[in-house]
Amino acid sequence: MAVYAIGDVQGCFADLQRLLKKIEFDRDSDRLWFTGDLISRGPDSLGCLRLIRSLGESAVTVLGNHDLHFLALSEGLGPRPGKVPEPALQAILDADDAGELLHWLRQRPLAHCEIDILMIHAGLPPQWDVRQTLQLAAEAEAVLRRPDYREFFENMHGDLPDRWDPQLSGHARVRFIINCLTRLRYCDPDGRVALDHKEAPADPSTGLIPWFRVPGRASEDSRIVFGHWSTLGLTAEKNVVCLDSGCVWGGRLSALRLDRHKPVVSVQCPAYQAPG
Repeated sequence: MAVYAIGDVQGCFADLQRLLKKIEFDRDSDRLWFTGDLISRGPDSLGCLRLIRSLGESAVTVLGNHDLHFLALSEGLGPRPGKVPEPALQAILDADDAGELLHWLRQRPLAHCEIDILMIHAGLPPQWDVRQTLQLAAEAEAVLRRPDYREFFENMHGDLPDRWDPQLSGHARVRFIINCLTRLRYCDPDGRVALDHKEAPADPSTGLIPWFRVPGRASEDSRIVFGHWSTLGLTAEKNVVCLDSGCVWGGRLSALRLDRHKPVVSVQCPAYQAPG
């Protein structure tokens, strides 16, 4: 049995098929971990959802920010009410199995830990270790799975609060948890999250630090796989690996074998979107 983690697919269905062929994926014995953002920007989000859902227990995926934004959009909610979905997302809403796909997507976890490896979509604030991350992810997952989940989508968008406080409650608490797990790239030295910075690490004058380089973070001894950060690209340092190698931007779609030390396997992708 092989276990592979795969970076952000973002609707690049044909590239995902080529990658699965390249790693000789066997759905009867192998397992796939997806770092989130299965959909959006690429040409065939519907195909991606249908394929990954069809794999059942052979695949696990965590929710990414694009997945959550689409779930809110499907309810007519979001930071820009009335925004028309891109054609590839509209194809999901128009599909005969749209209800089943949306329900399945909303049930996905925000964090997954197995074989001593934590998978998230984006990042962790420095105050959280893996155990606390899983507990807090479960809190947010329970809210997303409740019958009144729509109420949270009405309150999901926003960058505040920007620092972890165990006393946070209500929508603010869940928003912070979800923002970290699906949007975080940078923190300041005091552990305050900076969600509006997306560039690759370059300018130290900003005072911002990639979340995985914050000194003394509680999760620094844990193995973590994540995606989300295409401008960072395929990166491995100490115990963390970023697997977002920019497939939708003309980069690569990458898979890392987790149960053995093997080189990353990638396929080159056409540019479906221009950067920015």
